[in-house]
Amino acid sequence: MIHPTADVSAQAQIGVNTSIWHQAQVREGARVGNNCIIGKNVYVDKNVIIGNYCKLQNNALLYHGVTLEDGVCVGPQCILTNDKIPRALNSDGVLKGDADWVEGKITVKIGASLGAGSCILPGVTIGKYALIGAGSIVTKDVPDYGLVFGSPAVLRGYVCKCGGTVNKPGEFCSKCTL
Repeated sequence: MIHPTADVSAQAQIGVNTSIWHQAQVREGARVGNNCIIGKNVYVDKNVIIGNYCKLQNNALLYHGVTLEDGVCVGPQCILTNDKIPRALNSDGVLKGDADWVEGKITVKIGASLGAGSCILPGVTIGKYALIGAGSIVTKDVPDYGLVFGSPAVLRGYVCKCGGTVNKPGEFCSKCTL
């Protein structure tokens, strides 16, 4: 289902059973997998890749250069950036155009969760099933099952697939049924 107020490019690929809510925008070349939810006012930039079973909550911003693997949860107002050298003007005083930006890639691995209001800087890989705390600024790679939070985000421990805390990566917590 695509809400009538959503702006979805005819050049975007949208998977089956994917819902795109009010005022969301999905740009040309974006590829959104099956069974995803794109929340209200979400921005998916050109050529962004989103796997299957992903959930992008309201007001999330994903700029080109972002790849989400299957089962990624992006919290509300989360920002995945792409400009490694953010400036409006070139050194000669001329307004920058697309060709002037140095794009940084972001990869978010299977099952990872990005907390509300977190900001992921370019050039970062978030490991599988990692958990990023709300409001965190992620400036470097996060290991598989890593629990990070803060500004800048720091590794604080590990989580299992369900998000419960564990002692080492790959363990399951006592309540986990995955």
